[in-house]
Amino acid sequence: MAEYDYDLLVIGSGPAGQRAAIQAAKLNKRVAVVERKTILGGVCINTGTIPSKTLREAVMYLSGYRERSLYGASYTVKQNITMSDLMFRTDHVIQHELDIVRHQLQRNRVDLISAEASFVDRNTVRLKYVSEGGWRDVSAEYIIIATGTSATRTENIPFDGRRIFVSDDLLHLDHLPRTLAVVGAGVIGLEYAAIFAALGVRVTIIDKRRRLLPFVDEEIVDTLTYHFNQNRAILRLGEEVQHIEPISGENGDRVRIHLASGKQILTEMALYSIGRTGATRALNIESIGLESDNRGLLKVNDHYQTNMPNIYAVGDVIGFPSLASTSMEQGRLAACHAFGVPTQHAPELFPYGIYTIPEISTCGRNEGELTEAGIPYEVGKAQYREIARGQIIGDQTGLLKLIFHLETHELLGVHIIGEGASELVHIGQAVMAFNGRVEYFINNVFNYPTLAECYKTAAFDGINRLGI
Repeated sequence: MAEYDYDLLVIGSGPAGQRAAIQAAKLNKRVAVVERKTILGGVCINTGTIPSKTLREAVMYLSGYRERSLYGASYTVKQNITMSDLMFRTDHVIQHELDIVRHQLQRNRVDLISAEASFVDRNTVRLKYVSEGGWRDVSAEYIIIATGTSATRTENIPFDGRRIFVSDDLLHLDHLPRTLAVVGAGVIGLEYAAIFAALGVRVTIIDKRRRLLPFVDEEIVDTLTYHFNQNRAILRLGEEVQHIEPISGENGDRVRIHLASGKQILTEMALYSIGRTGATRALNIESIGLESDNRGLLKVNDHYQTNMPNIYAVGDVIGFPSLASTSMEQGRLAACHAFGVPTQHAPELFPYGIYTIPEISTCGRNEGELTEAGIPYEVGKAQYREIARGQIIGDQTGLLKLIFHLETHELLGVHIIGEGASELVHIGQAVMAFNGRVEYFINNVFNYPTLAECYKTAAFDGINRLGI
């Protein structure tokens, strides 16, 4: 057997890379994590999941958004909210999470290497050191690519990071705009659109698709659209951006967006959010024959192996669903497979959390998917306003929706929009994991008053529709 420097070399220190490295270390393997940036955590901690969700929480608190239904639309904790106010909380959380990641890797005796990695061959990686300069080659029996993604930038767009920017630039803005156009109505674009709209920014959302979030239950999307309208956001769906240009005039610097339909949108700032590109350019993957698509995303099999069996890829760099939660699981599964450790998981039951305002979370199949598959089903719904806890927290428009098989009553999907959706969904997820029936919620006792009672109300609604 060949002697390698490491049993496993992980390229990238985001959620997928962390979990892969720690899993292998717990199997008593020699593990190293290579990170080209001077800080750990990848996009998740530094520019993506953690900052955006913390920013959202800061906005919800400082703007008084949660209390407006009780105290009126003018209620706010702070009158003039600045970018510095929002970043105060965000920076604190980022530093805390960075410390936790470093401590976890060090505690599990994972070597941390600050360098840019590129392939020499299928078992050898060249490391170019970020701080001190120089390079060296290291070898590993198995290699896991967990480099994540970066925001996609179109060549003809004049990005300046100030007026025209991508989500990776957003945390460096020096002030909040009065108007903002968001080009691209994917998850990231909608999350930031909702955050700015809650602050009173006049938001325009542009997307060439005619429906938001096509993978989400249509009724939930309709509710989200209603909330955007209530916050004075304008949706320009079915519109394609032709050109974006910065302009200057008497009213200061602005951005003009030309649409293919002939419409023009004038805005103070433009967030360009049309997707993300795999961070694989520096890896020299072509030299060893690794396959990627036109966005730099790597192709893998069910075990997360690339077309080179000893090289795995996990996390956002392999595409959908591009969630921190699923990325962590992919990292664990890849490490286990590499070293022959059997695993069990339910990939079809991962929960999807979308942190718009209000937040959305879904698990299982939606009505459109069941209709297409020809599966008979019934639905049960509970409005937050029907539940005491909904009245207490002031959420008048939240909705929990259960979908279950018409004949067996097996729970097939849970779809929620409203406060705490990303927490509530796990109750339904657990029931589906055990092939539970909707009657479970009727027979179960929930704490009172809680939003979890929505499950019982929705279950009764669904069963009553059957005339039982």
